[in-house]
Amino acid sequence: MPIVRIGKHRITYELRRSAFATERRITVTPGQVEVLALTADDEDDIAGFLNRKRQWLFNAVRDMEQVEASRHAVPRFMTGSKILYRGRKVRLVVRPTDAGRATVSYRNGFIVDLPDWSEKDPDRLVASELKFWLKARARRDVKQLVAAIGGRLEMRPASVRVTDMVAGWGSCGAAGNLLVNWHLIFAPKRVMEYVVAHELAHLKRRTHDEQFWAIVRKLMPNFEPARHWLDAHGATLSSAFLTPTLTLEISSELAHSNLD
Repeated sequence: MPIVRIGKHRITYELRRSAFATERRITVTPGQVEVLALTADDEDDIAGFLNRKRQWLFNAVRDMEQVEASRHAVPRFMTGSKILYRGRKVRLVVRPTDAGRATVSYRNGFIVDLPDWSEKDPDRLVASELKFWLKARARRDVKQLVAAIGGRLEMRPASVRVTDMVAGWGSCGAAGNLLVNWHLIFAPKRVMEYVVAHELAHLKRRTHDEQFWAIVRKLMPNFEPARHWLDAHGATLSSAFLTPTLTLEISSELAHSNLD
């Protein structure tokens, strides 16, 4: 992996390029630094960008390490933790119950009821139950959006799946199978709507040309704000559930979407 030197410190980072990026960005998450560059950038462009951001990068990595070190023994999924949901952080309440199994409900925040037998590893059980609930809600939302948005142009995919994706927010292959990343449940609902519209448009047009974007606009007339939100904040969504009490630092120099 490439390395940037800041004084006596060596910071390794992962370099990615994007044909859709209009600005460069540095994203710092626990244990990882990612630099997103423009397709046309050469080594001097990237080095210059990192040099301009060296103080910010040093501070961000240092602060991230301090936060991680201070919370290693603290349960992440506990009363008072903040869980990202539909673009905002909501409070988590964990409370005991005499029921036979754990349950999750949502009323202006997440409530997880834990049975007595869960005391041995409550953090892990809360995480598991929340993840199951969030995935189920994402599946419900996506299927509803596919029906509502696709109905505007009588567009029906062969299948719809909501699942973990290694990269990207959605895809729709030549066979018409639509795939959506469940992590979009952490974004505002309009962002999920945009991704669904984007992938549905591929049923009629495979390439990202003017005709494709015209189809997207018919499906979702005001899609630009949602697209820009994903450009600016998408990199935080994949780790949103893993670090519910941690605020990730992101530099301001980037816009990027990871869609087919």
